[in-house]
Amino acid sequence: MSDKATILLVDDTRTNIELLAGCLQKSYNLKVAMNGKRCLELAESEPVPDLILLDVIMPDMDGYDVCRQLKDNSSTKDIPIMFVTGKDSDEDEELGLQLGAVDYITKPIRPAIVTARVGTQVILKQQSDTLRSMALHDQLTSLFNRHYLIEAANSKVARIKRHGGTLSLMMIDIDYFKLVNDKFGHQAGDTVLRAVASVLSSGSRKEDVVARFGGEEFVVLLDDCSILDADDKAEQLRSLIEQLIPEGISVTASFGIAELDPDGETFEHLLARADQAVYLAKEQGRNCVVQAKSELDIKED
Repeated sequence: MSDKATILLVDDTRTNIELLAGCLQKSYNLKVAMNGKRCLELAESEPVPDLILLDVIMPDMDGYDVCRQLKDNSSTKDIPIMFVTGKDSDEDEELGLQLGAVDYITKPIRPAIVTARVGTQVILKQQSDTLRSMALHDQLTSLFNRHYLIEAANSKVARIKRHGGTLSLMMIDIDYFKLVNDKFGHQAGDTVLRAVASVLSSGSRKEDVVARFGGEEFVVLLDDCSILDADDKAEQLRSLIEQLIPEGISVTASFGIAELDPDGETFEHLLARADQAVYLAKEQGRNCVVQAKSELDIKED
């Protein structure tokens, strides 16, 4: 895959597209849309653009409406937009910037200016992506961190309560991890954590969220997954972890799994049930999978 940034060019006039492409094609991967509808489609398709150059005057849907829809969509709201347009009044530029555009370039196009300002915005986007990734990922394992997990989980729970569906949660706790650190040292412990994280990550689907919850604990959110399917998945992962021998160290883990009750259960309750199931797995000898009690049983306890 190319390391070049991807830019989406949107203009209903082919000569304008060709002029912009001539300025940018050597330095960037380009995607092209000649109307607003196609722009919205390409903005969500891989490779997701790092920057959108957007004309204002287009048939059916003008650039301002396209910008509004891009900014209202959680999947595309963070893509920077530069208007490139013949509308050169102060009022037009003010409107474009108020809608969330990062820049506003008027036609006729000056290639050197376009190239320089595009370059600036691409660098800013890449820096923003790097900072966001650092804020949402665990530095040691590269999995999502607890902050992202909670944010994603609450969003998934809200979606299921509105539209239906299933969501299961898997909590994983590495067995006897303190002894690993005490006997082999913290560097070896870090190696064990990375090895377990790799198993969990490679064994999960794109739509799942795999996070380091803290210390030797991990959580996996499984979209569209029943408790029975989660049990099968957990057993597969448990077996794979058991086969790990990082730096000659035997590793096992205890699993607790729970399925969301969409009738009023919160993520915190779901997590608490999975956590209690992990505790029961530890009591039952570790290196096993335990299904959580119902939310009602948790409250009665």
